[in-house]
Amino acid sequence: MPRARISRLTVALLLLAPVTAFAQQNVADRFDVSDVMIPMRDGVRLHAKIFVPKEHAGALPFIMKRTPYGVDGSAGNLQVYMKDLADDGYIFVFEDIRGRFKSEGQFVMQRPARAPGDTTSIDEGTDTWDTIDWLLKNVPGNNGRVGMLGVSYDGWTTIMGAIEPHPALKAISPQASPADMWLGDDFHHNGAFRLSYGFEYAAMMETSKVTEQFQFDSYDTYPWYLELGSLAHVNEHVLNGKIPTWNDYVAHPDYDEFWKRQTMIPYLTSVKVPTLNVGGWWDQEDFYGPLRIYESLEAHDTRGINYLVVGPWNHGGWSRGTGESLGPIDFGSATSEYYRKNVQAPWFAYWLKDQGTLDLPEALTFESGTDTWQRWDAWPPKEQTEDRNLYFHADGRLSFDAPSSSAEGGFDSYVSDPAHPVPYRHRPIQETYGPGSTWRTWLVEDQRFVDEDRPDVLSWKSDVLDSDVTIAGEIVAHLAAATTGTDGDWVVKLIDEYPERYPQDWGLAGYELMVSNEVFRGRYRDGFETPKPIAADSVLDYSWSLHTQDYTFRKGHRIMIQVQSTWFPIIDRNPQTFVPNIFEAKDSDFRPARIRIYRTPEHASFVTIPVVRRAGS
Repeated sequence: MPRARISRLTVALLLLAPVTAFAQQNVADRFDVSDVMIPMRDGVRLHAKIFVPKEHAGALPFIMKRTPYGVDGSAGNLQVYMKDLADDGYIFVFEDIRGRFKSEGQFVMQRPARAPGDTTSIDEGTDTWDTIDWLLKNVPGNNGRVGMLGVSYDGWTTIMGAIEPHPALKAISPQASPADMWLGDDFHHNGAFRLSYGFEYAAMMETSKVTEQFQFDSYDTYPWYLELGSLAHVNEHVLNGKIPTWNDYVAHPDYDEFWKRQTMIPYLTSVKVPTLNVGGWWDQEDFYGPLRIYESLEAHDTRGINYLVVGPWNHGGWSRGTGESLGPIDFGSATSEYYRKNVQAPWFAYWLKDQGTLDLPEALTFESGTDTWQRWDAWPPKEQTEDRNLYFHADGRLSFDAPSSSAEGGFDSYVSDPAHPVPYRHRPIQETYGPGSTWRTWLVEDQRFVDEDRPDVLSWKSDVLDSDVTIAGEIVAHLAAATTGTDGDWVVKLIDEYPERYPQDWGLAGYELMVSNEVFRGRYRDGFETPKPIAADSVLDYSWSLHTQDYTFRKGHRIMIQVQSTWFPIIDRNPQTFVPNIFEAKDSDFRPARIRIYRTPEHASFVTIPVVRRAGS
């Protein structure tokens, strides 16, 4: 059994840019900083830091960020993430949410919104309202307007504050906010549990009021998680029932009322506040959320005040650095600086100060491959695209032509063995937020490390492209598959294979870049609420979204699809033998299974991509 311990090490969260003492002093020189305890309606007091510019003309609006990660280092936000806003002039407020750091009360992970008509309960929305009300009355020199923004959990508190917004809340920007922690964000994807992230994040957030990083006794966590065995051993030997969120995972393995209450999607029935949704194409934590929130709000946006921006970023990448590259992939311009200066700062100036014009399309997306910003009247831009199917064929061929015969057996196969799962990124797989971790860039890692070395990963690729192929919109996987087991996972990856001779950057010669990907847990084929065994050795159809993308496969490249059944330890191991609750599976339940992926006219496997129509086509 692996050994572990919890340390008192405070995590330097990756969402925040490093802040030197010199940089802190520069900010302090420009602002009067005060610490306050703000009373909520139930008597609990929340700790906040308030930054008021020492030199400013006229009344100023507030920019507020509410966070579970601690506000003592808040000045760092003003160095990069909010620098353009600071230069424009605002009163900044950074608040510890309920039960975290110096705030009173009890912390509840992703505290659900109170039910409609409930005027007695508290949630993040009521805490936001009470905070705003106190600020307006107690901070002199304000103009009566408030804007909110934040990344990840801070993005979630932002959108939660706009469900029942205070009248003074005039603009928000939820960025990389989770929307549904079971369907597609941090903790689960389509029923598959995100083991390493779900385990490490819960331990980090719920060991105490501050962030405490779980300490492994192995730098490479892959063998640690593998040696752990069944997830039933987590509470038996490691967490001892002390982490509430882990206990929730175990008690609610399916999409039940617990998870449905936690999502805010049913509450997004109108757009009450101008909303700028922000996401990154290679967000390793919350890509589902911002697109889902935008989509939900857009269905009710009668005033045209709901907008979307998606760039070539990882989780929060727009809030730090230049954004010129991600891992080895260069984007040809400072995309993060562009966003902060030309989108985020003008957005808040327009709504909070009546300054400038709002030169934003409905959706502003970065098209990687051509490395250009694209402006759309809708997202996905269905009127500008045509859905085309990339079909699997014999000998690893991928083509827009459908299979015409059942020759050569009609399927490809591999053995999926839970005892030897496919690693999801290059080893060593460091702890998520640990020293030297490549967590932030794993989605752009070269997939040759599994394509060439793993017999349990299948690949199909197109001919060399004789012209560019641009996609914009939703990508959908369709597998006709069978397994000798009674449960199983399917992972599909859409990949851009670079030419073997690539003089533009020899480091990318032959590179296999994931463009889009997603996992699906087979037991939920007929619905996420009630898992069912898979009929062994039966050819069944599985279909699920690989999310949206804006990407150009360049002439001379190939389009590739990879399929596998393990992705460890970001996804927990499926026993491949049906059990009612995988969190309570026995070690003996984990068994190898033979997987068959079919490619016949009767049972075709393919991936649907939204190809942008070109003039004259």
